[in-house]
Order: sequence, then structure tokens, then C-alpha cells
Amino acid sequence: MLRNATRPIMLMIAAALLAPLAGCASSKNKSDTKYVARDVDTLYNAAKERMDRGEYKLAAALFDEVERQHPYSVWARRAQLMSAFCYYLARQYTESIASAQRFISIHPGNRDAPYALYLVAMDYYEQIQDVTRDQKITQQALDSMNEVIRRYPDSRFAADARVKVDLIRDHLAGKEMEIGRFYQRRGDWLASVIRFRTVIDQYDTTSHAPEALMRLTESYLALGVPLEAERAAAVLGHNYPGSKWYEHAYALIRKKTPAA
Repeated sequence: MLRNATRPIMLMIAAALLAPLAGCASSKNKSDTKYVARDVDTLYNAAKERMDRGEYKLAAALFDEVERQHPYSVWARRAQLMSAFCYYLARQYTESIASAQRFISIHPGNRDAPYALYLVAMDYYEQIQDVTRDQKITQQALDSMNEVIRRYPDSRFAADARVKVDLIRDHLAGKEMEIGRFYQRRGDWLASVIRFRTVIDQYDTTSHAPEALMRLTESYLALGVPLEAERAAAVLGHNYPGSKWYEHAYALIRKKTPAA
């Protein structure tokens, strides 16, 4: 679900990265044996050719070689970022993060620094697992996206990061709901309350908030605290009056507390 949102921005990224390559001299040497010393134009164009052919891992290695063999060339900085991008395309996210973070540490004021930081966030984003798995990477993706927004609020990358922050928060809320429902099935009502309250307190703008309020109503009734159940149902009715969750919560209140 989360992956589908990456496609439009990927096209923008590709255009941004490929456009400057027009100024690079055409290479006649098709060899891309990385350990052979070559001029910067030959290396850079060999890397670009591999990337254009979809051989992203090899392209990344060749861009790394540009930086290694020609560290003081103007192309070395660009190759470093292209390496991070190719590792991303090859789904080697750890290597992509390392390359992008190295770029940021060496060139913090560069005009491409916002993209490098965004690429780090995307590397985490692409590794998000479903809600049945550990969500450490999801939290790292959220933190990284928020860092893009904080440091470069007016950039095009921040605009996309804001969209993804909403998706990530919804995903994290889904994890809390998954655990809360698990505790309900075990009859561990207090533990379920803690999880559903986390959704209400931290992720109240997500799509999971109505169900969380209904589940709170269930759990409070099971714990024998009808007043808290009524409060949860009242909040649900106020904010989501036409939802199926409110209908269910209202029916529970009427059944369990008929004198209310």
C-alpha cells in the first residue's frame, strides 16, 4: 500500500538526476572493469550506461569508482549522489543510506543536500513491513521524513514527505491496533486499553481513530468501568457520528448499561 505512493516522486527524482549528464563527454570505451584506472568522463559515462540498462548495482559501483579515482573532480560529488540513487534502485538500502549520508556530511550546504536527505528517508520508507512485523524501520522512516520537512520546509521533497508522513503515521497506528486487538482476544483488557489509548492520543487524525474509540468502549465495559466506556463512545459519536463504529459502540452501551 505504502509503496504505490513512491512512483510519481521517483519520476521527478530521475529527471533531476539525469538532466545534468548532458554536459558529460561521450565515452568510446565500453569497458567497465572497475579496477582499471580511467579518466573521469569514461567512468561516469560507463556508470550512466549501466544505470540506463537497469544494472543498478553495477552502476552504483562504477559511480563509487568515479569518487575513488577522481575525488577532487567536479563529477565526484555528483557521482556520490548518483551512487546512492542507484543503490536505492537496486534495493540495497543500507548502502544507499551510507552513500547519501556521506554526501550530506561532506556537502551539507550543497543544493542537492535536500534530495540526499530525502533519499535516506525513502530508503527507510521502502523497507516498511506490514503491521504484523516489528516497526523499528517504520519509525526511522517517520523520523527521517520529519527531518526533511524540518530542515527544508519549502522544498519539493518536503511536500512529498508530508504526504508520506500521513501514510506512515496511519501504518504505525495500525500496528497499535493489531496489538490491541490481540490483547482483547486474550482477555487482557487493561493492556488493550493502553494500545487503543495510544492511537487516540498519538494518531488521532489517522483512519484508525474511530475503531480505536469503539475498541476502547469494548475494553472499558469488559473492565467494569462503564463511565469511561460512555466517555469513549461519546467522543466517537461527536467526531464520527455516522460511522459503523459509533453504531456498534452505541449498541454496546445500550446493552451493557441499559439504565444509562
